[in-house]
Amino acid sequence: MPSVIVVEGLHDSMRIHSIYPEANIVITNGREISDETLTFIKSLSETNEIIIFTDPDTPGEQIRTIVANAVPKAKHAFLRKKDAISKNRKKVGIEHASKECIIESLKHIYSNDVLADTINVEDMYSFGLTGMPNSGRLREFISLELNIGKPNAKTFLKRLNMLQITKEDLKELCRKLEV
Repeated sequence: MPSVIVVEGLHDSMRIHSIYPEANIVITNGREISDETLTFIKSLSETNEIIIFTDPDTPGEQIRTIVANAVPKAKHAFLRKKDAISKNRKKVGIEHASKECIIESLKHIYSNDVLADTINVEDMYSFGLTGMPNSGRLREFISLELNIGKPNAKTFLKRLNMLQITKEDLKELCRKLEV
């Protein structure tokens, strides 16, 4: 099945085309994604694999959510924020990432099509990943380790389940961070 990569802007598209000239790309035009664009992505999803590849920042996460809600079977590629910072350190975006980082990110595609949840809200509380003063920081470290963006608690839980992370895996990640 052919793939279509959904990105935020023209510069992201140009960067990906510089690496993958034949890539099929749809640009959302940032958070101003139109109903027409969402309808187009939905129609493409009938015969194509949709890969959401947005910037590793808050607007990128918002766009990812909008597209994922419209196309629940869409797959996800993530880029670490540290790998997407401009040379002047003022902007964050796919267009600023190295060829190697983009290739690596697009090698690791994650799907929402999971058989069962491996982690639940109670697990999040027991591991201190929510409801504690340092929960956000702990989620951030684990997200960085797993290369899943910087999601809020609810999205973090969804992504852990998307990756089929087990309680034992999560316990080991938390232990790793204690060192």
